[in-house]
Amino acid sequence: MAVEADKWGVIYNPKAGNRKVKKRWGKIREYMESRKVNFDYVHSEGYGSVERLARILANNGYRTIVIVGGDGALNDAINGIMTSSAERREDIALGIIPNGIGNDFARFWGIEFDDYKEAVDWIINRRLRLVDVGYCSFYNGQEHERRYFLNAVNIGLGARMVNIFNGTRRFWGTENISYLASMFLLLFERKLYRSHLKINGEHIRGRMMTICVGSARGYGLTPNAVPYNGWLDVSVVYRPELTQLVAGLWMLLKGRILNHKMVKPYRTRKVEVLRAQNAMVSLDGRTMRSKDFPLEIGILPEAVTLIIPK
Repeated sequence: MAVEADKWGVIYNPKAGNRKVKKRWGKIREYMESRKVNFDYVHSEGYGSVERLARILANNGYRTIVIVGGDGALNDAINGIMTSSAERREDIALGIIPNGIGNDFARFWGIEFDDYKEAVDWIINRRLRLVDVGYCSFYNGQEHERRYFLNAVNIGLGARMVNIFNGTRRFWGTENISYLASMFLLLFERKLYRSHLKINGEHIRGRMMTICVGSARGYGLTPNAVPYNGWLDVSVVYRPELTQLVAGLWMLLKGRILNHKMVKPYRTRKVEVLRAQNAMVSLDGRTMRSKDFPLEIGILPEAVTLIIPK
């Protein structure tokens, strides 16, 4: 039986976030019902289930898929949609109601965590925009694999920072304290990774602290990136002195990290990460279980439709 054209498929991950975030889902559901939204909703059961559920919804004809969650859940959903068998995946409208640990991509669009009613209203208003989808391809030792992202790929300290932030956010429950706590934990960690990149035909080798390849703001590391111009922004961060590290953290908070003298920015359509020895890799804050190099990171212009604020 065909799904009604106006029906939303809503995915909520009850395992994401703290108790306050979980209780908030009941209020979101009540508000959608009060606005007479026609929707079906499903709960994810654990790691990877959001991806599977998004793929099922896309395959079953839902043309509005709404994620109640953070960057990790959104990453799972985009991977489910992009690997579905749905015809014209770009016709599936993706809506966001922030409700997770990190909400960097939603914040880029001005969709704030505090006002779920406004987020629901924006989805009802249905202003659509085609946006780019990034991809990361690699060989996992058995087969070639491709994962997708909306915000950024972080390699090295950037991936560690996002991972620690998510953990401290679960503990503290508030973003500002969690951010400061994660910064303190990383203040004296200046580990370098022997790396080899190829960007715009140029081979870049050296001992790098972190690499961020962003289609959007990349948790502040690619502040000028926008997910609708068909380009990727790359920030390569080399080892700063301790005083430079403190200044760099301040610039990161203020969105001016590219002004730091130990940061080298690039703009490209494809990045080859040929080596990043023992570095953690994350996509949209979701740690990759496999970090086999080389990686090819690229961009698919206007590959998915996003519901954005008016």
